[in-house]
Amino acid sequence: MSDLAPVERRLSDALERIAYQLEKGPAVGGAARGAVFGLGAKPEAAPDPEQAATIASLREALEKERSANAQLSERVHQVKQRQETTIAQLERRLARLTEQLDLQSLEMLRLKKANAKLMTANSGLREAQIEAFPDATLINKSISAELEALQAERRAEMAEMEEILAELKPLLAAEAQ
Repeated sequence: MSDLAPVERRLSDALERIAYQLEKGPAVGGAARGAVFGLGAKPEAAPDPEQAATIASLREALEKERSANAQLSERVHQVKQRQETTIAQLERRLARLTEQLDLQSLEMLRLKKANAKLMTANSGLREAQIEAFPDATLINKSISAELEALQAERRAEMAEMEEILAELKPLLAAEAQ
């Protein structure tokens, strides 16, 4: 029984070394295999020419795939950069167009108010004309409202022109380059 304990311990150690080498991977050389099993390092037999040709062709195919992978990675990187640039340009354009829309909305509101005042003043002027005695203050209010409406219309047209110019500037800059 006492003779079995050392043998059992050696067998257990050998199994642990084998398990370790198996976990380490299949790329263990012959010398390492010999060391695991307690044998001296033995040189591996040279692979036959057919295997060597297969290995060489597989390595060549691997290198081609690595090269193709590197090229594709570079293309993906370039596409991402272009996409980021395009997104940034679109965000700037969106901000500019939003600002222009806000400005046009404000000018449109002013134009509506001025036109409402003009309509009220003209209505009062018509009523005074029907009664045959137009009041000077009504005429002044009417002219003032008309002037305000014209100014609001001009501001709306200017906002529209600024929008057109803002759209043309990038095109002209691109054309100049």
